Amino acid sequence: MTSSTPTGAPYDARARLHLGVFYPGVGSQLIWTDPGAAPHVAIETFVHVARLLERGLFDAFFLGEGLRVRENRGRVYELDIAGRPDAITQLAALAAVTERIGLVATQNTTYNFPADLARRLAGLDLLSGGRAGWNVVTTDNAWTGGNFRQAGWLPHERRYERAAQFVEAAKELWASWEPDAIAGSGAAESWARPGAIRKVDRDTGLVRLRARATVPAGPQGRPVLFQAGDSDGGRELAARHADAVFSANTEYGKAVAYAADLRARLARHGRPPDAVRILPGAAVILGDTPEEAAERARWVDDEQFSPPRAIAYLEQYWNTDLSAYDPHGPLPGIEPDQGELDPSRGTIPIELRTGKLALIARWREQAERENLSILQLVRKVAPRQHTFVGTPSQVADEWAHYVRTRAVDGFNISPHLLPSSVADIVDKLVPELQERGVYRTEYTGTTLREHLDLPAPS
Repeated sequence: MTSSTPTGAPYDARARLHLGVFYPGVGSQLIWTDPGAAPHVAIETFVHVARLLERGLFDAFFLGEGLRVRENRGRVYELDIAGRPDAITQLAALAAVTERIGLVATQNTTYNFPADLARRLAGLDLLSGGRAGWNVVTTDNAWTGGNFRQAGWLPHERRYERAAQFVEAAKELWASWEPDAIAGSGAAESWARPGAIRKVDRDTGLVRLRARATVPAGPQGRPVLFQAGDSDGGRELAARHADAVFSANTEYGKAVAYAADLRARLARHGRPPDAVRILPGAAVILGDTPEEAAERARWVDDEQFSPPRAIAYLEQYWNTDLSAYDPHGPLPGIEPDQGELDPSRGTIPIELRTGKLALIARWREQAERENLSILQLVRKVAPRQHTFVGTPSQVADEWAHYVRTRAVDGFNISPHLLPSSVADIVDKLVPELQERGVYRTEYTGTTLREHLDLPAPS
């Protein structure tokens, strides 16, 4: 008899975990100040990490997209790493020095053009032997758009509408070459069979193009589509088009709720409940003992949210120079600027852009109630990924429970230190997962779609 799970899906003792690594680009996640940290934008580091992941039989290597360097009060945010090479360019270089690892590029639908982006992703997929993926993201902030002379052109509520139209156009372009379009021998009258490459002509309000694809499909049919976003619009886009989702719902209860919601949406769109792989973002901190892991987690927390970062974090909300304030002292007594939040440090939820005064009032109440300094408060309230902390055996047991109860299909890991935190996962955690039968012992396919056990695209 098959037992049920909190997600509504049947318990699966044979489930296998899928893993990716999201190479950190900006933010507090990566501890670049550590003496053991590798040069972040050096090609040698990218190659080393990608090969390390391939040795660990990972499904995919993810790169983020930075369309503008983050700022703080109008200046480059010097606490960040500044430097994010174009994802497709970087992954094309990695395709030549790896054999199996999937190569996933984050690319924005708001500030790209469908025919151009579809062409570049198709090129990566073809040249990598079917290992390309596209992590579909959107943005609506005018600060990013300033780099494209289209600042604020797209209303917030329409960004996913354009994304859906964009993805539909890309899919049509990728499917526009007939399977037998290319001549099978030099004796043919023409290289491409007449009529075998269809023109794509679309005008759907937010997407307009007339184009022909310039390359045939790769071995996996088309790039695997990932969707990153947790709003209602993001979930709908995932349910309609995605092959995998990269969500923030990693804590078990939230993961269960997200999986149930996504599968209900898939049913409404006529897709089977297992059509999309759920890979929430996660951090991992390992130790030889629980105490060692906990101590390391405290160190990571201290490094990621240092005193200067705490002050800079509050400046984002006060929109005022707070450098004179002691991070170990109380919150600033001055009133914040009443204008909207500056989006230059990254994506800010729409409800906070004009609701910061209520948020700051809550912070002040919490700081007074718990007697918290600036640094202590920021470490409590600043958003961060769910972190799995423990011995390799403990984390492996927890992950086995997640995947067998169908809360997730795997995780997309953000390392805190390169390359050592990735090496710990490969050398210490992977063997424990294999011992429990929830992780592959060898690659059984060559394409990213095969790694993820996804069907061929229709």
